[in-house]
Amino acid sequence: MGARAAVAGASGYAGGEVLRLLAGHPDIEVVAATAHSQAGAPLLSVHPHLGSLGGLILAATGPAALADADLVFLALPHGESAALAAQLPAGVKIVDLGADHRLHSAAAWTDHYGGPHAGAWTYGLPELPGQRAAIAAAERVANTGCYAVATILALAPLIAAGLADPEDVVVVAASGTSGAGRNVKPHLLASEVMGSLTAYKVGAHQHTPEIKQASGARTLSMTPVLAPMPRGILATVTARPARTATSHEVRAALGYPREPFVRLLPEGVWPTTAATLGSNAAQLQATIDRDSGRIIVVSAIDNLGKGAAGQAVQCANLMLGLPETAGLTPNGTRP
Repeated sequence: MGARAAVAGASGYAGGEVLRLLAGHPDIEVVAATAHSQAGAPLLSVHPHLGSLGGLILAATGPAALADADLVFLALPHGESAALAAQLPAGVKIVDLGADHRLHSAAAWTDHYGGPHAGAWTYGLPELPGQRAAIAAAERVANTGCYAVATILALAPLIAAGLADPEDVVVVAASGTSGAGRNVKPHLLASEVMGSLTAYKVGAHQHTPEIKQASGARTLSMTPVLAPMPRGILATVTARPARTATSHEVRAALGYPREPFVRLLPEGVWPTTAATLGSNAAQLQATIDRDSGRIIVVSAIDNLGKGAAGQAVQCANLMLGLPETAGLTPNGTRP
């Protein structure tokens, strides 16, 4: 038997994806899954695709249902993780897929989320310099936001290398509807979404301070776009060059050598969301805009994979001393 894991908020899309990944994990055993309104329901009535976990009944979300696990994934709405985490015993490792513990700045938290700031945990992006070791040593890890990881992977190495000006970064990113959660919302109905692209939270998205904190950007304009697809994020990140740079230099900075889940595509091949579906992969491509001279990086991820559940399992593997790639794949599904 491997490590015992519990998932709080298991009825949602991110929680369900964590369970799907754990169901095939060689070293982690799912011992509990919890929900709020769906408490008492068989897991298969909520996630009929998780046949191998068919014996699970969703328990009510609370510390009693989670305390016997070695590892707890919190897939709860923003603002709900901190109170529950505080009630879990010391020694239980936690990965929080919500935003409660991502931001260092209390002012940024209040401005973008509201309510009391719960304090920052170790940030769960292993590909950042020094972060893999920090995650491995941590008992509490704050998983990344989905737009955030797509942007940070594209931007942080360029700022660190002195290629991109941190004062002038623009992001336009399209996301599938699963990023908005599973609650019924009129603007997410199929009749509203299909055949339409919609910008939302323009100029005030909550992932902006997280991206700035982790990438080194100081001024960032972000426009999120709701796309008529269930999952995936395609982010176009542009930055003014900090100095004269060639596309070869930009691509070299984005090489991510020896990273199992981040791939810089061959020159001229551009990322697609379809190629990342069901995976923990991030695809990158970069060039220099002929007219403006701006650096352009395009990033594609599965928002439920590298943008949520896959990233969480990757962090959990490090925290448990397991191979980082256990239970995960860089390969997507097609068609």
